Amino acid sequence: MIKKIKPASTDPVSTDSQLASAVKASAQQIWLAGLGAFAKAQEEGVKVFDALVSEGKTLHKRTRHLSDGRLDEVTGKVGQVATGLSKQATQSWDRLEQVFEERVARAMSKLGVPTNAEVKALSARVEALNEAVRALGAKPSPRSSATKSASRSAPKASAKAPAKAAARATSQTATPLARKAARKVSAGRK
Repeated sequence: MIKKIKPASTDPVSTDSQLASAVKASAQQIWLAGLGAFAKAQEEGVKVFDALVSEGKTLHKRTRHLSDGRLDEVTGKVGQVATGLSKQATQSWDRLEQVFEERVARAMSKLGVPTNAEVKALSARVEALNEAVRALGAKPSPRSSATKSASRSAPKASAKAPAKAAARATSQTATPLARKAARKVSAGRK
C-alpha cells in the first residue's frame, strides 16, 4: 500500500518532492480506506444491528424464563421460611404466656388470693345456701331445745317482737309462698 521511495538522485529538492508525493498518495489511500470502511459499515451495519437485536431478544427470553422460574422458587422458599418463623414465634409467645400465667398464679397463691375456680365454687356454694335459707324461710322450722328453754325464761312480749320483725323482713324479701308461711307462723304465735 505504501510505496517505498527509491533514491534516484541525491538532489535534496527532488527527495523532498518525492517524499511529499508519497505522503500525499499514502494519505489519499488512508482516506479512501476510511470511506470504504464507512460504506461497508453502512451496508452491513443494519444487518449487524438487526442480528444483535434478535440475539438480544433471544437472550432476554431465556433469562426471563430462568429468572421467573427462580423467582417462583425463591418466593416459595421465602413463604415456607416465613410460615416456619411465624409458627416458631407463636409457639414462643404461647410458652412465654404460659410461664407468665404460672408465675402470676403462684405469686397470687402465696398471697392468699383465691383462684377463679375457687371463686366460682364459693359462689355456687353461697347460691346453694341462699336457696336453703329461702326454703327454710318458707317452712315453719321445728323449735330447738335451746329456743324452747329461752322462750320459757323470756317474757312473752320480748318473744313476739323478734318474730314480728322476722315476719316483716321475710315478707319484704321472700317469695309469695314464704310470705304466706310467715303469716301463718306469726298468726299461730298470737
